[in-house]
This record gives sequence, C-alpha cells and structure tokens, in this order.
Amino acid sequence: MKDFKNAIEINGLTKKYDGFTLDNISFNVPKGSIMGFIGQNGAGKTTTIKLLLNLIKRDSGTIKMLGLDNIEHEREVKGQISAVFDELPFHDLLNANQLSVILSDIFEGWDKKTYFDYLDRFSLPRKKKFGEFSKGMKMKLQISAALSHGARLLIMDEATTGLDPVVRNEILDIFLEYLQDENNSILLSSHITTDLEKIADSVTFIDKGRILLTGSKDEMVENHALIKCKKSEYMDIEPKDIISARLTDFGAEVMISDRKDIASKYSGLTIDNTTLEEIMLFYVRRDKREWK
Repeated sequence: MKDFKNAIEINGLTKKYDGFTLDNISFNVPKGSIMGFIGQNGAGKTTTIKLLLNLIKRDSGTIKMLGLDNIEHEREVKGQISAVFDELPFHDLLNANQLSVILSDIFEGWDKKTYFDYLDRFSLPRKKKFGEFSKGMKMKLQISAALSHGARLLIMDEATTGLDPVVRNEILDIFLEYLQDENNSILLSSHITTDLEKIADSVTFIDKGRILLTGSKDEMVENHALIKCKKSEYMDIEPKDIISARLTDFGAEVMISDRKDIASKYSGLTIDNTTLEEIMLFYVRRDKREWK
C-alpha cells in the first residue's frame, strides 16, 4: 500500500437518482483521524458510503481510499478497510465461531486471536445464533470482526444509532484505541452529534446532497455561535450575518458563523457557545431563514 496523506479523498462526486442528486461533493478524511459525517435522513450520507465501497456506480468524480482509486484498485483497497452498518450483514443462523472460519477465507490478514479477544471483551457468546442477538450485541459483533483483519480504515454507517449510552461509550472507547495507531482512520456517519463532539477530529455536514461544511470540529464549534436577543435587536442584525433564526414569543435565537466578527460588529449582544446539533439544526432551516 502506497504512502498517502488522506485516508479518503473525494473530488467532484456526483450520483443522480430520480428525485435526489448527490451533487458534486468533495471532502478529505486525513490519515490518523476520525471524521464525523452528519446530516438528516436522506441527505446523502449512505449514498456517499455506498459509492466509497463501489456498491453503486458514480456518475462522475473521483474517490481515493488509502491513496488508491477505489475502482481501479478495488480488491487491494477492500482488503485494507472495514465497513460497519446499522444492520447486521451476517446470516441469522450463523454463530461467532462459524463467522471466524468464513472471514478467515475472505481476509488474508484475519487474526483469529484478536477476534476472539474482542468477543471476550464484549462478553459475546461464541455458539449463540446471531438471530438471537440484541441490537447492541450485533453491533459489537460487527466491530469485533471489523477490527480483526488489520484494516487501516473503518467506515461506519450509523453504527451507534439505537444503542444505549453505556454500549455507545464502550464502542467509542474502542474507536479511540484503534486510532492510537496513526496509520488508522475512521469515517463515522451518525445522527448522534454528542458522540462526534467527544471523539471526532473533523466533521463534514451534508444536506440535500451538497456539502455545507467540512473541516476541524473544534474550529467549526468555536467559530459558530448563538445570539440570544430581543426581536428588536434581531432586526438590527444584517441578513448576510445570519445562517437562520428561531423566533419565539420572547425573542430570537440567531446562528452565526463568524463569532469574532459578529462580536466586534454587534458588541451589545449576548453571544453563547453552540453545539454540532444546533449548527446542523440552524443550517437545515437556512432556506426559510426564520422559523419557530
């Protein structure tokens, strides 16, 4: 595998469906980092992941994974990555012992000891059929398998959705351990922005098939802010400075994207910290500009 700066490089990626277009998107996942991939249902997250894995054919654009074109070098790339989905892709009648035998024939780097160590760590039974597993057990099983063949890139599609907080934290800890090796990287698609605030280095926000924001998570949260003010004060803020505004009977909450500039421009206003969830909420409503 050649040396590379970014674990994933997407440039000008387009996929058209009837009623939806993934529209010329571009972003990079730096090697040795975890990127959160956020957006509403139907925003284009799963379509992007399917294109990364070459499960569907793109209309235009390029994708490099681990420094290699994902189609031209598909076999080599797929030997070095793992994908985890919100639904278990293994047959309900299989058990963990049988899965190890199957995956050892698929992945040259399959490490039986690592796999069974993860099963023990997660307290997963070896002979119980997967159809009898809970949702949390199924996710732990997928992650155990994903981390047992030396993969350099994990692609997670809503991997923590529907899990209780204890299980989610356990899985997030595993991800952070995995990233101790600076050659490893993760793309984590998730609705749960609080998880991403804990562990993500960067964030890409997609809406209606277009990338709205991409970059450092810390800078994104630091640069954005919420102004909480009276309606009369809200009317004094220039429209170009506003992402969108939530109006209430008591006043307004206004999302802005340049905290320093706004602080100097409107020195009398109260400017509060914000979160990824709030940023996403206000950007999704940017077309309306004002909402309740």
